[in-house]
Amino acid sequence: MPSVPSERSESAGREPGEASWQWDGEGGGTDGGRADVLSGGGGGERGPGPSRRRLLLGAGVLAAGAAVWGVSRSSGGPEPAPPKPLPLPTRVNGPEPLWTYRGPAPMTPLRLDGRPNAPVHLSGDALRVLDRDTGAVTRTMEFPVSKGAPADSPVIVGAGRVFTTSPGHIDARTLIGPFADWSMPLPEELGDRVILLGCDGSLLYGRAESRPLGPGGRLFAVNATTHTVVWSRPAAERGEGLVAVLDWSGRLLARDSDPTAGVSLLDGATGRRLWGAAGSAAWSAIDLENLYLPDGAAGVRALRHADGVPRWSIAPGQGEEWRALPPVSDGTQVYVLRDNGLVTAHAVATGEQLWRHELPFRLDRRTRPVLAGAELIVPGPAADGLHHLETVSGRESRSFSDSGPGVDVWSVFTDGANLYGGHDSVLYAMGPLPVP
Repeated sequence: MPSVPSERSESAGREPGEASWQWDGEGGGTDGGRADVLSGGGGGERGPGPSRRRLLLGAGVLAAGAAVWGVSRSSGGPEPAPPKPLPLPTRVNGPEPLWTYRGPAPMTPLRLDGRPNAPVHLSGDALRVLDRDTGAVTRTMEFPVSKGAPADSPVIVGAGRVFTTSPGHIDARTLIGPFADWSMPLPEELGDRVILLGCDGSLLYGRAESRPLGPGGRLFAVNATTHTVVWSRPAAERGEGLVAVLDWSGRLLARDSDPTAGVSLLDGATGRRLWGAAGSAAWSAIDLENLYLPDGAAGVRALRHADGVPRWSIAPGQGEEWRALPPVSDGTQVYVLRDNGLVTAHAVATGEQLWRHELPFRLDRRTRPVLAGAELIVPGPAADGLHHLETVSGRESRSFSDSGPGVDVWSVFTDGANLYGGHDSVLYAMGPLPVP
């Protein structure tokens, strides 16, 4: 049995509350000191002024520098390089975060598949687990690039673990201690090339194939607690070309190999096909009543969760140009986001529009909003930050952004207790989740 990939611990992060001002590129407070960046002090009371001796020494240094500059200029030599300007401080606009973590590389949040039970900073080559109270790094999991693997390969998270694969094995590492890592060999009949599809909190789903690749391989489900195979069956049995795990619903959405054959909903507990429907599955979302899929090229349609019967749909009206993004549902209302920045709330049962709110920026597939208590939090571009909309009225209650440079869209997620948001390499702890 191969060993689980190694990890290392490192200490980074900032002290609680130290986030309003800090220098861009600062190393996250690893030196333990709290510098006053406005006055240049060392974080404590201001000491006595410089002595006469220090002033005279400083004047001498300045005079010597001026003399060197003058000789250089008179002899035709090159001008000395001007000193590098200090970076501008990053100012936070909004509530004071609990802490700020600056990672060594930009985050890749779209690769995170699942809900972590701890704050994490995922970059191109590693996932760093942070302490919920301080932002210090408690564990680093490296993901070396394997031959033939795409750079945007998803990182599967669920049941408090991060799941990866090695030939014929599933490897699991815990996000928070005590570290109870394990590596599970799969039965030989499944094959040694393993691709993980996702985790719904209790079951981990995947596809396994033999080398040379067989016709479609086999779908399987593994209990993340007992490390046992719950079921497996040939993927070619139903011709599944692409299988997606539908959040925490215990359901899988399969797109048939033949695009004209539509989609199928599978029971995660057995792998059995529940029903099929026509249409595409470029994206999907689910709640206790409905499954939400694209309606044509731009709209959204709601199918009854139990049997796939169409319930309602939304499409662009005459003269409108927009595309719907994957909606978010709290079970009573479903929130539809469009790429033109419009957000609307609809009754889950009927599709009736309850309110609308226009954001001051456009949205795209990188936009992944979250529900936190009675708020829908929508991330925007780097300059626009996070916008909190009240789920009852659609009114914007507050926003959060910073003045730091950035090119990436903001991301936002929760570990079940606190809310976190950030962009590029910076992650902020936004505090406890509001009570619904």
